Amino acid sequence: MIRTRSKGDPAASKAFAVDLARECVLDKCQDVTVTDVRGLSQVCDYIVIASGTSDRQMKSVAQSLEDLGKARGQPPFRSDRDTGTTWIVVDFVDVVVHLFEPDQRAYYDLESLWADGTPVEVPAPAART
Repeated sequence: MIRTRSKGDPAASKAFAVDLARECVLDKCQDVTVTDVRGLSQVCDYIVIASGTSDRQMKSVAQSLEDLGKARGQPPFRSDRDTGTTWIVVDFVDVVVHLFEPDQRAYYDLESLWADGTPVEVPAPAART
C-alpha cells in the first residue's frame, strides 16, 4: 500500500500529471519527466520537471499549465517564479510542475533528489490543431 496525503483519485492524479507533461512537450519544453513520489513526498504525488528555452517561453508554458488546470477544474493552488525566471513552480497540490532554465535544472538536480520515485511514461502528445 502506497501512503499518500492526497484525497484524490490516484489514477486521475497520474493522468493529470501526464497531461501537464504533454502540455510542456507541446509548448516546446525539453527533457520533460514525470515522477511518481507517492509515499516519498508529503507535499505531492507526482512531480513534473521540464526545461524551458527562454524566460518568455517558460512564462507562456506556466500560463498554459494554469489554463489547463482551470479548464479541468483543478486550478493551481499556487504559482511562483524566481526574479530571473530561471525556475517556475506551478503547484496543483497532487501534482507539482517545475519549469527550469537548463543550468538551474542541473544545479538543483531534482531528479537525483527524487531518484527513489518511479518514472512515469509520457506518451507523445498529438499535435495541436
